[in-house]
Amino acid sequence: MKIRIVGRPGHGQSHSVKSKSWRAISRFKLVPLALKDVTFTGGFWAARIENNRRVTLPVEYRLCKQTGRIDAWKLNWKPGQPNPPHEYWDSDVAKWIEAAAYSLATHPDSKVESRVDGVVDLMAKAQAKDGYLNTHFLAVAPMKRWTDLRGSHELYSAGHLMEAAVAYYAATGKRKMLDVLCRYADHIDSVFGREKGKKRGYCGHEEVELALVKLYRATGERRYLKLAKYFIDERGRRPNHYFDIEAKARGEDPLKWNSGRYERFQADQPVRAQAKLDGHAVRALYLCCGMADVAAETGDRILLAACKRFWRNVTRQRMYITGGVGSTHSGERFTFDYDLPNESAYAETCANIALVFFAQRMLQIEADARYADVMERALYNGVLSGISLDGKRFFYVNPLAQHPELFHYSRWVTERQKWFDCACCPPNIARLLAGFGQYVCSQGLGEIAVHIYAQSSARFEVDGQTVQLEQKTEYPWEETVQIKLTLRAPADFVLALRIPGWCRNPRVTINGKTLHLPAITCKGYARIRRSWKTGDLVELTLPMPVERVEANPAVRMNCGRVAIQRGPLVFCLEEIDNDAHLNDIRLSRNSRLTAKYEPRLLGGAVVITGQAFRRNPEGWNDRLYRADQSKTRPVAIKAIPYFLWNNRKPGEMLVWIRE
Repeated sequence: MKIRIVGRPGHGQSHSVKSKSWRAISRFKLVPLALKDVTFTGGFWAARIENNRRVTLPVEYRLCKQTGRIDAWKLNWKPGQPNPPHEYWDSDVAKWIEAAAYSLATHPDSKVESRVDGVVDLMAKAQAKDGYLNTHFLAVAPMKRWTDLRGSHELYSAGHLMEAAVAYYAATGKRKMLDVLCRYADHIDSVFGREKGKKRGYCGHEEVELALVKLYRATGERRYLKLAKYFIDERGRRPNHYFDIEAKARGEDPLKWNSGRYERFQADQPVRAQAKLDGHAVRALYLCCGMADVAAETGDRILLAACKRFWRNVTRQRMYITGGVGSTHSGERFTFDYDLPNESAYAETCANIALVFFAQRMLQIEADARYADVMERALYNGVLSGISLDGKRFFYVNPLAQHPELFHYSRWVTERQKWFDCACCPPNIARLLAGFGQYVCSQGLGEIAVHIYAQSSARFEVDGQTVQLEQKTEYPWEETVQIKLTLRAPADFVLALRIPGWCRNPRVTINGKTLHLPAITCKGYARIRRSWKTGDLVELTLPMPVERVEANPAVRMNCGRVAIQRGPLVFCLEEIDNDAHLNDIRLSRNSRLTAKYEPRLLGGAVVITGQAFRRNPEGWNDRLYRADQSKTRPVAIKAIPYFLWNNRKPGEMLVWIRE
């Protein structure tokens, strides 16, 4: 991806910035392919991406209009009127624009482009003379700008706007939104920093850090990278904690809020000194994304070491089997190691998406399949569960056990919703699906890497010629992947194919000849170095037996339980297939579990069937307890992929089954 900005107007100055490509300025080992270079030609992901384009994006635009999020940019709200623009509304619109931009990059659409241009025109008119841009603080609370970084989401919303601006410029070549956001970034740079007269603050909800790096890559303006690094380095510094300083300035007593709560904002100490990733899960993982980006661009080994430390902590001790993260509603946060409750799991869709973002960044830096394995796990399970099959309804939280009556007694949502007051998740999943091509393949020096197996066609430039790599597969339903190469003349390079961590007996052939994988596999990738020619056919066989998965004994909620997994997919029981009281089902270790594809179920899906046992309900009548031992009876069970639950009728759901 190359973006040229020449003579971009800045805040009180003009810039003449030479164009730089991501590949030229980045220290990444690998670089994701541009969206225009990846086409989904069928199979599992093509249908979901197309539904996102045709259904989800129009639905979310309409809801942003209906709820006032778009008209908020007109700045015509007056005191006393209902529905004042909220401080984070701008981020919802920004994520929709980013999703639209990714869609436009692969499917030009004049109607969608016109809608985005209309919103951008409103933004440009709303922008203050000094570059400031937030509808809440421009229309509702103009005297409170930058007075509550801990809770105001000003920098968070600014970050999402920057991401959208970069994506829209890359997709269309239109500079207007990018110019607007560069002016805003210049304003932010004039307000924050360690220089005399600036505020030494940082946002309570991280996001601007990673966005500033994107803006730097798009423009080559190093001040943006420097500002991103400042926000990361300043976080959690003592003895004068900035959140306390601003609280005192507002006339508040810092002691009333800060006892034990700094870690919620990843601000209890500088990030390089933090041993574990704590606090609000979305904030924490967005911070990790920014840290990884800054580390990659600056070569900061200590910052990268912190990223790796956080990665290990989250994925080995604080992640659900679905790739969900953030275990409690209270603070939407991580709690402590191995605390992974099922029925009260939070696992916010945005947090699961943020884990994917973090994984992708670490994967480009280190090219290690452990990052791609987690990325795949989250994508197929904890992320896709956040959107319904029809693309119109969404989950905010993604529990691993559910009872429909909980809806009446708590905030846990047992059915997907059309929208939310805090609507961060719907446009977040829309932008991930629209930009999914960025996660499939990467290119490095003399190397092409395939991370995600999906029926697609990808184009690479190698030694001055185009190499086309076509995947043909019904993955994750089926276990074979065919990769065909097309190129003008023979070329020497490495084709690195991820061998999933869940796969015990993989097989790879080239033109029918089997490769000895142990000799060529490094960090989970089969690195095939050869002189490639047109027509070369690589076939992967990734056996997908049905497996019972145990949790670490320290995960107290799952002792004596197993989860069912096949390939990258985690399965669950639903009441519609297995009747109520799912927790009374017990699965024998000797029970045979069988996988079968059902083309008419939920758009076509593999299901797992087998025999289990329940207690016989006879004799209980209206008794709550009894000393008599119940007899058991055999029952047939049917499990569906977790991401497909709640697409039929409301009812119970269970991932971890008693053994």
